[in-house]
Amino acid sequence: MKRGVPGFQAWRWAFFVPGGIYIINAISTLMLGIDHPSGKDYRDLKKDGTLKSKGAFWPVLKCAMGNYRAWILALTYGYSFGVELTVDNIIVEYLFDQFGLSLTTAGALGGAFGMMNLFTRASGGMISDLVAKYWGMRGRLWALWIIQTLGGVFCVILGVVYNNLTATIVVMFIFSIFCQQACGLHFGITPFVSRRAYGVVSGLVGAGGSAGGAITQAIWFAGKAKWQLTLQKYDGLKYMGIQTIGLTLALFLINFPMWGSMLTGPREGAQEEDYYLREWSAEEVAEGLHQGAMNFAME
Repeated sequence: MKRGVPGFQAWRWAFFVPGGIYIINAISTLMLGIDHPSGKDYRDLKKDGTLKSKGAFWPVLKCAMGNYRAWILALTYGYSFGVELTVDNIIVEYLFDQFGLSLTTAGALGGAFGMMNLFTRASGGMISDLVAKYWGMRGRLWALWIIQTLGGVFCVILGVVYNNLTATIVVMFIFSIFCQQACGLHFGITPFVSRRAYGVVSGLVGAGGSAGGAITQAIWFAGKAKWQLTLQKYDGLKYMGIQTIGLTLALFLINFPMWGSMLTGPREGAQEEDYYLREWSAEEVAEGLHQGAMNFAME
């Protein structure tokens, strides 16, 4: 693209590449996608009447928005993925200004921070599944809290070692592992918050990440207030790490009656079926619309 247009335009043209891939993928899914999550052909399920509608959208939206667990995960995701986005935005300029690296070198190191996602995010999901084998949902919550808190700790350290390039690079990569693993760990919990409104809950948590990144950058790195104009980027990194540690404590508030919380066990007599059945009205249950959620609860 740089052969056809100036460099300052080429990077904008580059966005058409992933954009085009998304469009092709979406059209292909609409035209060719026939598999249902049950493993059967979607069209066959429609023909034999097995596949039932989930009902109106408003009850689904209300179900997601009324579940406080979704909001807590949206908040904490803002300080895993949101922090990642913030660092993606500032790290190249920080390395360039703080250590006098060339833009090419600073860009390569900054890009490597994001490229760690090739394995770190997936490994977070794997850790969540592994601990769940032994400690269930409480294990998933503890693993997320520990790893995201460590991400906050290394974010603070990243701001402390601002006068040492080698230490900055080493700490940056350790920080990226914990920060990005926490992203995957969030989505080891999100599917269990609501079965009926899983899509809306996932969207809410994901949006929390983007919102957290925008808000955090505005607070520590892009504000115009007098006190912000004198704030150094390494100070912003320290404060962002402290903010991450503090807000991640909200995970202690999440409680599933049938599984418990990080500090308490399950409520006596609470069952998975009871939890997911609450998302459906008596009329919808009579129509059998809840059956998929009950299958999930049994599994």
